[in-house]
Amino acid sequence: MGIVDATVIFVKQQLEGAEAGHDWFHIERVYRNALRIADHENCHREVVQLAALLHDIADSKFHGGDESIGPKTARTFLESQHSDEATIDHVVKIIENISFKGGKTDRTFSSLELDIVQDADRLDAIGAIGIARTFNYGGFKNRPLYDPAIAPNLHMTKEEYKASQAPTLNHFYEKLLLLKDRMNTATGKKMAEDRHRFMEVFLAQFYAEWDGEK
Repeated sequence: MGIVDATVIFVKQQLEGAEAGHDWFHIERVYRNALRIADHENCHREVVQLAALLHDIADSKFHGGDESIGPKTARTFLESQHSDEATIDHVVKIIENISFKGGKTDRTFSSLELDIVQDADRLDAIGAIGIARTFNYGGFKNRPLYDPAIAPNLHMTKEEYKASQAPTLNHFYEKLLLLKDRMNTATGKKMAEDRHRFMEVFLAQFYAEWDGEK
């Protein structure tokens, strides 16, 4: 069995019963997005595959905010598969640097492979799937759908972003609508355009229904 197939099995086992926005199906969608983008880039394909599969293996949101668990889990697994150190180090660095975190944190590492996997992950945060994931997570955290009295905070620190309990709709302005212009690759940018427009249409419909106009 190849390392990619072994990783698929490992990730499915690890994420069994996970919150629906961060489960195996999320990983599978990101993996497919990553392969689609990688087809247009001169990249290390196996690094892209492994990083896409392992990027949310232990999301800090579900581990008390501990950002070290995911990279450690990925490293331990890849070492158990006798992956070479260069590949392990690259995948771990991608996992450490992929997250949005309020958009306030500078990367400590850069690579084309990180660009690809980050774009793939961000694509799953926008469009129809992104809307579904956002409200699913908001319900999981028992947040209100919308409160006109609570404006989005566009200047949050990383810590404020992670601790936010704001209404779910605010998340569109604090993250989702920002992602189109933060895509790294030409393919990612193109894929993001339709998904971004879909969110704009959704928001217009949401407000019209909220105000009893439709």
